[in-house]
This record gives sequence, C-alpha cells and structure tokens, in this order.
Amino acid sequence: MANTRILKPGKIAPHFTLESSDRKRISLKSYFGKPIILVFYPADWSTVCKGQLSLYNELLPEFKKYNAEILAISVDSANSHAEFAKQRNLRFPLLADFQPKGEVAKKYGVYRVKDGITERALFVIGADGKIAWSYCSPIGINPGAEGIIYALQKLAAGKQKKVVR
Repeated sequence: MANTRILKPGKIAPHFTLESSDRKRISLKSYFGKPIILVFYPADWSTVCKGQLSLYNELLPEFKKYNAEILAISVDSANSHAEFAKQRNLRFPLLADFQPKGEVAKKYGVYRVKDGITERALFVIGADGKIAWSYCSPIGINPGAEGIIYALQKLAAGKQKKVVR
C-alpha cells in the first residue's frame, strides 16, 4: 500500500546534511540548481535494494542527459554504505540517515517507525528545490526508473508543476 504521508509535488524539499559513503558531508542545498533524484531505500544488502541501486548506476548516463544528480538514502551507517558501494561499484553517493536514525526520512514522510527503516520511495526535485514528483513503491518491489525518467522529461520541458503520478 502506498504511503500517504510521503511529501507531494509542489512542496519545498526539506534540507539535510548527511555523511556519505565516501565519508563526506553532503547537503541537499548544494545540489539545487539542477534536478535531483532522491532515492530512499530500506537496507544496503537486501536483494531488491541491490537490484534497484544497480539499475540506477547503469542509468547514470541517461540521468546526466537531464543534468540530474542522484542521491540515495537509507538508515544504514556510512561504513555499511562504503562497503556496499564498493562491492556494487556504485558511482553516486549513498547517504547515512543513521544518527538520529531516520530523521531525514521522517521529514519526507517515508520512515517506517515500526520497522526502523525507510520506505522504498523516490523523489525528483527540480532546480528550484521543489518536489516535482514523488512515489512510494511497495517495499518488496523495485520501482524501476520509468517514473524518474518521466519526471525528468517533464522538468526539461518546463512542465514541472504538472508532474503527477
């Protein structure tokens, strides 16, 4: 069932600064000015997450056509992210929403308190810092990239406010 608390298009994306898989502090605001793909995923080592993040890694050239950057967030530690990114050869930052656990996911309405993990949720944020598109997938299903590409196409066409899924 879809998460009804997920932030909807038109809202300003909540700011955050988190530690990345390469031990840097990354702030969302530093990416404003270009489209941002924000991926919340439950856990580094799960089968579905491996497939989902590997797909996005393969699609980096497609995302770059839209000048988009991708950031992925889970409640795993930066150490876990570093090993996972190395093993999967991921070429985008994995951010640790680790302490306090799930703080950023809560701001986006995608933290599963009972399970202590995030939903499998996607956001496309426009250059203006507003959410252009959001989607919460069933946790056991890889949402793919079709919605992301669609949202990026709409942003590129200047139709950011009309992106709905």
